[in-house]
Amino acid sequence: MTVQEKINALREELNSHNYNYYVLDNATISDFEFDIKLKELEKLEKENPDFFDANSPTQRVGGIITKNFETVTHKNRMYSLDNSYSKEDLLDWEKRIQKVLGTSEIEYTCELKYDGASINLVYEKGKFVKAVTRGDGFQGDDVTNNVKTIRSIPLNLPSDFLNDFEIRGEIILPLDGFQKMNEERAANDEEEYRNPRNTASGSLKLQDSSEVAKRPLDCLLYQVVTSERKFETHFDLLENARKAGFKIPKTMQLCKSIDDVFDFVNDWDSERHELPYETDGVVIKVNNLQQQEELGYTAKSPRWAIAYKFKAAQVSTILNEITYQVGRTGAITPVANLEPVQLAGTTVKRASLHNADQIEKLDIRVGDTVFVEKGGEIIPKIIAVDFSKRPQNSMPTVYATHCPECNTVLIRTEGDAKHYCPNEYGCAPQITGRIQHFISRKAMNIEGLGAETVELLRKEGLIENYADLYDLRVGQIIPLERMAEKSAQNMIQGIQKSKEIPFEKVLFALGIRFVGETVAKKLTKHFKSIDNLMRASFEELINVDEIGDRIAQSIIDFSNDLGNIQLINRLKSVGLQLEISEKSQENQSNKLEGKVFVVSGVFNQFSRDELKKAIEDNGGKVSSSISKKTDFIVAGDNMGPSKLEKAQELGVEIISEQQFIDLIS
Repeated sequence: MTVQEKINALREELNSHNYNYYVLDNATISDFEFDIKLKELEKLEKENPDFFDANSPTQRVGGIITKNFETVTHKNRMYSLDNSYSKEDLLDWEKRIQKVLGTSEIEYTCELKYDGASINLVYEKGKFVKAVTRGDGFQGDDVTNNVKTIRSIPLNLPSDFLNDFEIRGEIILPLDGFQKMNEERAANDEEEYRNPRNTASGSLKLQDSSEVAKRPLDCLLYQVVTSERKFETHFDLLENARKAGFKIPKTMQLCKSIDDVFDFVNDWDSERHELPYETDGVVIKVNNLQQQEELGYTAKSPRWAIAYKFKAAQVSTILNEITYQVGRTGAITPVANLEPVQLAGTTVKRASLHNADQIEKLDIRVGDTVFVEKGGEIIPKIIAVDFSKRPQNSMPTVYATHCPECNTVLIRTEGDAKHYCPNEYGCAPQITGRIQHFISRKAMNIEGLGAETVELLRKEGLIENYADLYDLRVGQIIPLERMAEKSAQNMIQGIQKSKEIPFEKVLFALGIRFVGETVAKKLTKHFKSIDNLMRASFEELINVDEIGDRIAQSIIDFSNDLGNIQLINRLKSVGLQLEISEKSQENQSNKLEGKVFVVSGVFNQFSRDELKKAIEDNGGKVSSSISKKTDFIVAGDNMGPSKLEKAQELGVEIISEQQFIDLIS
C-alpha cells in the first residue's frame, strides 16, 4: 500500500467512526483507539504535505484563528417561518394552501423545531466548502472553520446523493453537554452560561476554532436546497440526506392528513421534555416538492411551511416602573421594568406593553404582580395581572402626554394604536433611528458603520441626518473614541460604495412611514424615479397595485416637507441612485400591463422565480390562485389536475412556456 493509499484509508475509516459515533450514536471503536489512528494520520499528513485535504478528519480539531468573520450573501435566501399558536391557526393555513393548490389531498412532514443557531452548509461536488450563519436571511457570516470542528457534519459525501446543494439546520448544544460546561465553569469560579441556545450561537463566533472544537456542539438538519430534481418529496430528500451522512433527527414523521399533524403536535407537547436538546415547537411542511414550488413564498416566509409553537413558559414578578421608548418614526412604546426573574433560560427585566389600549385593557399598574411569558419563546410580554396581590394604595396608570426625550406633546391620530412624537427633526432617538435604518443591511448596507457609531457621530455633532454621512471625512472620524485610521477609512469606503445601491433599496432606506421593502419595490417599478414619486397625486398613488390610502398619504406628507425635499436634493448631488438604472430597465416593458397570471407546473427554459420576474418586468401581476380575475395560466409539466379543472370551469386561457415567451418577445 502506497503512502497516499494509507492516508486515504485512514481518512475513510476515521470518517466512518465519526459517523457511527456522532450521527448514529453507536460507537464502533474506543476513544483511545480513535485517537491513536488520528495521531497516525496527522503524522503521515505532516510528513507528506502534498496530500493535504481541507476536509481530512485531522482538520476537525481546529486551530485556525479568525479575527474578522466575512459577510457572505446567501445564494438562496433563508426565510423565516410564520408562527401559529393554535390548531385553528393550522386549519386556516391548510385552507389557504388548499385554495392555491386546488386540491385537498396534501401530505405533510412534521419536524421538531430545534432551538439553536441557524446555519447554511454549502456543498460542491460532494464536498463541504462553506458554512454561513443565517444573519438577516439575505447574508450572514462565514463561520466555516468553526463549523468544520463539529463532528456530526460530514465533510465528504458519497457520489450517489447530490452534487451541488445547500443544507440547512440548527447548531445546538445538547443539554447534558451544556450542563457539563457549566459544571466546569463553576469549578473554576467562572460565570455560568445562561442557556444552551445563546452558548451555541456564541460558539460560532469564537476566534479560535480549537476552542470551538472543545465544545460538544451538534448539528441537526432540516432542509435541502437544490436545483437537481432527483427526489419528489421533502421526506425522501431528508431520508437520503441521512443515508449520505447528515444528522436528520429520527423524530421526523410523514403525516397523511392534518389530523395526523395534530396527533404529532399533541404527542410531542408532553414528550419534548425528555429530549436531549431544547425544542420550542413543531414545523409542518407540505411534503411534495412540486407543490412547495407551486405555493412559493410571501415577502418573509414560505407558504408551504408553518411553525406551531408550544405554549410558552410563564412566571410572575413585580412591575416596578413603566417607562417610554421613542422609535425612529416617533412611535412611543411603553416598557414594563420588572423585578428580575428567570424565564425560559434567561433573566427577564423588561417587557413591552405595546400601547395605551393594552395597558387599559389589562388594567396594568405600577406595583402589580404580573404574569410574564415569552411570546413565541423569544420576546417577553405581560399577559395578565394577579389582582389578588394588588397593593391597596394602587393608582390607575396615566399614559404619558409628553415625549420622554424632547418633551413635545404626543399625538394620536384616529385609527392608530400608538401615540407619536411629532418632533421629527428635533427628537434625538428619531434622528438617530432614521440614520440607523438608512445604513442597515436591507437598506443601504453601509459596511464599517454600525448603530453605536451612528449614535457617537450624532452626539459629536458630525451628523444630523443621513445626507450628512456623505460629507464625512477620515480626519473627522479618527479622533473619536475607539476609532483608528483603518476603521475610519473602512467607514468612508463603505459610505462611498453605498452610492451603487439600487433605487428600490434607497427608497426603503429613506424611512418613509409605511413604506417597507415590498412597497418600495412596487413604487420603484411604477414611478421609476424619486422625482416622479414625489410629484404623484393621491389618486395616482392609490392606483398603484396594493398602495392604500394610509401609504399614499404618508408619501404625500413626506414629499411636501421642505426638510425632506432638501435631503433628497443633497442625496442627488452626492450621486445616490434615485431612479431606475437603464440596465435594470433593459428587459422591462408594459406589454402585460393589467394582466393577471398564475404560474403552475415545472418549466424548461425558466425557473418558476424567473418566470414570475419576467411577468412583473413586463407589467403583469402574478397571483397564487385562479379566480375570475385571472387572465392567463402559464402551464408547465405536471400542472395540477384540480387547477386545470378550475381554469376550464372559469374559462381562463392556458398558455405554454413558449407561448409566454412569444407574448413578451
